[in-house]
Amino acid sequence: MKKLLFLTLFGLVAAVSYAGGYRVALQGQRSLAMGHAGVAVVNNAELAFFNPAGLVYLENKLNVAVGASAVFTETSWQNTSLGQSATTDNPTKTPFYVYASYKASDWLTLGLSAYTPYGSTVKWPKDWAGSHLVNDIELQAIYVQALASVKISEKLSVGGGPIYVNGAVNFNRNLTRSLTDLEGNRSNVTIDASGVSAWGWSASAMFNPTEDLRIGVNYRSEINVDAEDGEADFENVPNSPLTPFNDTTFDASLPLPAELSVGLSYEFLDKWLVAFDYNRTFWDTYESLDVHFDDPNIPDSNNPRNYEDASIYRFGVQYTANETFTLRAGYYFDQSPVKSGYFAPETPRNDSNNFTAGLSVNVNDNLAIDASFLYSRFNEIDESYDYYTTPEGQRASFEGTYKTVAFIPGLGITYKL
Repeated sequence: MKKLLFLTLFGLVAAVSYAGGYRVALQGQRSLAMGHAGVAVVNNAELAFFNPAGLVYLENKLNVAVGASAVFTETSWQNTSLGQSATTDNPTKTPFYVYASYKASDWLTLGLSAYTPYGSTVKWPKDWAGSHLVNDIELQAIYVQALASVKISEKLSVGGGPIYVNGAVNFNRNLTRSLTDLEGNRSNVTIDASGVSAWGWSASAMFNPTEDLRIGVNYRSEINVDAEDGEADFENVPNSPLTPFNDTTFDASLPLPAELSVGLSYEFLDKWLVAFDYNRTFWDTYESLDVHFDDPNIPDSNNPRNYEDASIYRFGVQYTANETFTLRAGYYFDQSPVKSGYFAPETPRNDSNNFTAGLSVNVNDNLAIDASFLYSRFNEIDESYDYYTTPEGQRASFEGTYKTVAFIPGLGITYKL
C-alpha cells in the first residue's frame, strides 16, 4: 500500500519541480526582439525587469511599457522500439508584463513592475504511454516588484527592490501504468495548489564609460516557494483495502534559483546599437524536493533532482530606420539545467536555439507600438526518466525521443510623458 501511495507522492514532486525547471523568457517586446538582451540597453521601462539601475537614465518623467505574448508550443515523443508515440495539445498561453517608472528627481527614479517569468501548460493525450508520470499540468506565477533607481554620478547608477511572488499549479497523472476502477477508467490524481506566495529581491548597477558604451549587471535572489494545504484529489480508484486513497492536503517547498545577468551595449553611426547579455542561473541549489502529506498514511519524502547551473547567451541588434520605425533582430542559446536520467515529460525541454525579430512604430512623440516574434527550436534528444517506482517497488525508466518547437508572437505598447 505504501509503495502505491509513494507513486502519488512522486507525481506531486514531478509537478512542482516543473515550476522550477521551466523558465519563460518573455519579459519585454523590445528586448525580446533583440534576443532578450536588455541588461545594458536604455530603451524604455522594460529596464524595470532587465536592469532597474538604468531607469534613472530614461529622459521622460513617466515611462510605461505594457505587453503580452501568445505562446504556441508542441512537443512530440516517440519510442520506436515499442512503437509508441504522442504529441502534446497545449492551449495557447499569454504571459504578460506591466512596467512603470516615475522620475522623482534628476538622481532618483521610482518604479513598479508585474510580470510572469514562470507559467505554462503541457497537455498530453489522455492515458498515453507516459500518463503514469503526467497527463497535463498548468502553472501560473506572477512577480510584483517595487523599484528604486539611484544615479550615483553621470556614469554610474544602482537599483533594485523587493519581489513578491504569487502562483498556482494544477497537475494530473495516472496512479500507475495499469490501475483502473471496475468500469475500466484509469485511476488518477489531481494536485492543486493556489495562492502560493514568497518574497525575494533584486539588485543592479549600470556603468556608462562613454556616451556610446554601457555595461550592466543585475542579480535576482533565490526565492523559496512554500505551498501549504494544497489539495490532492483521487479519482477512479477501486474500492479495495489495497488502495485506500483518500483526498488529502499537502505541504511542499521549492527553491526558485538565483540568477546573475551581465551585459553590454554599444551604439554607433547614430542609428545602430548592438547588445550582448550573459545569464547564469544557479540551478544547483535544486538538489531535492521535500513533500509532506497531511494524511499520516502517506510518508514524507525527499526526492533528488540534482539540477546543474545553466547559462544563456544573448545577442541583439537594433537599427533606427527613421523617426517612425526601429527594427530589431537577435539570437540566444539557452542551456537546460536537467541532467541525463532526469528528463521527465512534464519538463520536455533541452538546450535550445532561439531566433527573434521585431520592430517599434512610433505613433507620435508619446506612444509607440512594439512587436516581436520568437522561434524556439529545442535540440532533439533521446533521454529517459529513471526514477519511477512501480507498485512492486522496482525502479523503472520511461524513455524516448523528444522534439519541441515554439512560435511566440508578441505585442506591446510604450508610453512616455
